[in-house]
Amino acid sequence: MATIDLRSHTALILKNYYRCFGADLIEPGNHEADRLMEAAFVVLSHDTQTDPIFNYGNNAAQTLFEMDWATLTELPSRYSAEAQHRDERQQLLSEVTTLGYSNNYRGTRVSATGQRFYIDSARVWSLIDETGHQIGQAATFAEWQML
Repeated sequence: MATIDLRSHTALILKNYYRCFGADLIEPGNHEADRLMEAAFVVLSHDTQTDPIFNYGNNAAQTLFEMDWATLTELPSRYSAEAQHRDERQQLLSEVTTLGYSNNYRGTRVSATGQRFYIDSARVWSLIDETGHQIGQAATFAEWQML
């Protein structure tokens, strides 16, 4: 499991969100890492290795996916979707790699215990570092329905 500096990773997530969508994900200010971790909506990110691993999931993500931080940040992100939905998920991620973001994704996901849920109005965006290299992708959504 790779460890990340939560403050700098949060800053990267927020800066790139603004770059892609022209709006703030959370109100700028003090304690952004804590406030993003405690937000009522889901925020996740993964790295860029061949089989990307989650490297961030706020408390809402950990609750919804029924995993603690250690478990989530060791999980290949493809396992957030059931096998029959992975091609659709990969198509989305490829689109985000090409275009930089996706504004209105919807699809079915699954928690660690097998609980299925449908997410709606998700935003997915590329994480670009200060040197211009893509170092991951992030997603956020506030709407989901248990199936």
